[in-house]
Amino acid sequence: MFRRFLLAILLPAVMISSASAAEKISVACNPTWPPMELLDDDKQIVGFDVDMIHAICKELGLEAEFRNVAWDGIFAGVAAGSYDLVASGVTITPEREKAFLFTKPYYNVSQIVVLQNGKSATGFEDLKGKKVGGQIGTTGIFVAQKCGVEFTLREYDDVGLAMQDLVNGRIDAVVCDSPVALYYANKKEGFSDVLTIGFRTEANEHLGFVAKKDRKDLIEKLNKGLDIIREKGIEAQLVKKWLGD
Repeated sequence: MFRRFLLAILLPAVMISSASAAEKISVACNPTWPPMELLDDDKQIVGFDVDMIHAICKELGLEAEFRNVAWDGIFAGVAAGSYDLVASGVTITPEREKAFLFTKPYYNVSQIVVLQNGKSATGFEDLKGKKVGGQIGTTGIFVAQKCGVEFTLREYDDVGLAMQDLVNGRIDAVVCDSPVALYYANKKEGFSDVLTIGFRTEANEHLGFVAKKDRKDLIEKLNKGLDIIREKGIEAQLVKKWLGD
């Protein structure tokens, strides 16, 4: 009788523990893309994407665990199942959609070219013969490569390194997502007093969260959560907090 009683107590606890473990999702991001994701003073990953995932997971009864992953390996990791999701300011492109599943878009961006104060450019044509930087593997680099203008394109592991070279005069411009460009030109200490916005490209891009092809279940859950936080106005609050829109 005692053994039955003990099992009656322990079995639900084991079931609850297993259920809790199953409710966690691992999320990769590259926190070098402020204000979408960055490291705070305590080296914790914060930012718009992070708050969005936490808000979505809260509505779904999930728990998100974030991992700091280098951008150049972030897609290979999710494809290999090293983590469940990528939430790192990823633009939805036809090429990426062939290899991965995306949630519905959660934010729209364009590409912006950042210059030093006192410099001006209204299009890539004005950068002919110049040195232009950007983060490797990002759509800013892709746009620059396809613009048809001849200039030296330098690819960096971290957009912050490109911005630092721009501040120091080693390159003439940086191309990156609009929230990142506006953050460095308008808010980032040590950069905003030196940098200015040159021009914005015409094409709009849509950001989405990324999972491997066999995780349709996860994408459907996240889409449901995204709908909920939009209906509740939570997304709008986070946009205002991080992006000022």
